[in-house]
Amino acid sequence: MASLIPGGGVTCGSNSGRAGRTRALPQNRIPTTRTARVRSTRPGQVLAAATATVVFIVTGFGWHSVDSLVSGIERIGNLGLGGDSDGATDILMVGIDSRTDAHGNPLTPGERAMLHAGDEVGTNTDTIVLLRIPNDGRSAAAISIPRDSYVDIPGIGMGKINSAYGSTKELTREKLIDQGVSSDDAETRSTQAGREALIKSVANLTGITVDHYAEVGLLGFVLLTDAVGGVEICLNNPVDEPMSGADFPAGRQRLNGAQALSFVRQRHELPRGDIDRIVRQQVYMASLVHQALSAKILANPARLRELSDAVGRSIVLDDGWDVLDFMQQLQNLTAGKVRFGTIPVKDLNGTLDDGTSVVRVDPPTVRTYVAAMIGGSDPTAATPSQITADVYNASGTPGLAGQVAHALTDKGFGTGTVDNWIGGPIQTSRVMSGSSSDPKAAAVAKALGGLPVRADPGLPEGAVRVVLAGDYSGPGSAASTMFDLSETSSGTPTPVPPAPPIDAGQNGPKCVN
Repeated sequence: MASLIPGGGVTCGSNSGRAGRTRALPQNRIPTTRTARVRSTRPGQVLAAATATVVFIVTGFGWHSVDSLVSGIERIGNLGLGGDSDGATDILMVGIDSRTDAHGNPLTPGERAMLHAGDEVGTNTDTIVLLRIPNDGRSAAAISIPRDSYVDIPGIGMGKINSAYGSTKELTREKLIDQGVSSDDAETRSTQAGREALIKSVANLTGITVDHYAEVGLLGFVLLTDAVGGVEICLNNPVDEPMSGADFPAGRQRLNGAQALSFVRQRHELPRGDIDRIVRQQVYMASLVHQALSAKILANPARLRELSDAVGRSIVLDDGWDVLDFMQQLQNLTAGKVRFGTIPVKDLNGTLDDGTSVVRVDPPTVRTYVAAMIGGSDPTAATPSQITADVYNASGTPGLAGQVAHALTDKGFGTGTVDNWIGGPIQTSRVMSGSSSDPKAAAVAKALGGLPVRADPGLPEGAVRVVLAGDYSGPGSAASTMFDLSETSSGTPTPVPPAPPIDAGQNGPKCVN
């Protein structure tokens, strides 16, 4: 499987001959590209990576006194959040498709025209990032979740994770209106319910309790990007894609807010669609953080005023978050300690029986990846694509080993020997390895429904063996076929294992497609 960072490490191409036509920037900066042709597209695509700006807000301001910057931020409460009790602060950051600012005020006609936002009102969360900051404040891990991930939404059932907020909000609003609640009160309470549903959906998928919530609206991306003077990116090849308005040369270049919006929202004409768009979000976020932590943007009074205005109109935070204390916690954070990754995908091109396209994910595999990522290790070291398991049938049920091997293959694992067990009676199913703490064996055990891992000192290092007894009821068994028939896929699944994380400390932006 190709890397999530297409062309990583490739020398950037030239952008000569492409005249800059954006607003003037200081002469010591890299020339900007020609203005992106921002064209109308469906509302869900417009905010493809607005949440990137929140990463800058929470990681770039730690060494400054920023009372004026945070005093105007909109606050919300009663979201059912955690309490920083696991040695780290876990922040859910979302970009929401909204035609209002953070305080609920409608965008001006000029702002709507600039963004080509149209008149539709949406509440889909098209960018979802889980950010973990250990309590010592010296590192950060930002984990992206594809917006079409097909997950269990509390109170609704299976659905795309980006619909958890909007669907829950609308269902709650209708119930409240039917109960005679005023429109304004119903809007406030249903919005809170939508946020809570998204928080719970992310926690269920990743296994991480969310401590704080940060939200940025449609206008925020452009305002905050312009407020820091634009951000550098690099493209392996020139692009001219009218659906997103992305129109850029190859090579290294600096983008203003409107251009950056086009860059991060492009999905068409990319090899893996939304996954490659997430890669763009991540290199953008890495560049933004690198710039903030190296250039100390807030030393510039003019930039500080512009940032203060942008933050006040753009950001929504939970009311239990002491932002100033949190920023003090980050004063020793360096760009090289900020890493960005994407959860593994079981099937990039999944479909339901009504034709709806979804991204299929396996929660146990996702939790294994997240645990490695937030633990500071390389989460790709024990991903399914790098694990091979032998599968043996000790159950007496004909064909069970083959069916389970097929289930493991569907989850991205490799399989070796598939045969009947001849090692003596086995009463309980298990995964065997040289050590009971082997992370590869643990990943296979989780994928098969939480089987116990047993140590077998006779097995060579790295070997994983699955032994299936009569009690087995996990993936591949007869019991596991009783599933929701709407959750089907057409054709061969397209798994996407995660790539090594991107960090914000490299010299210059990483070149991508």
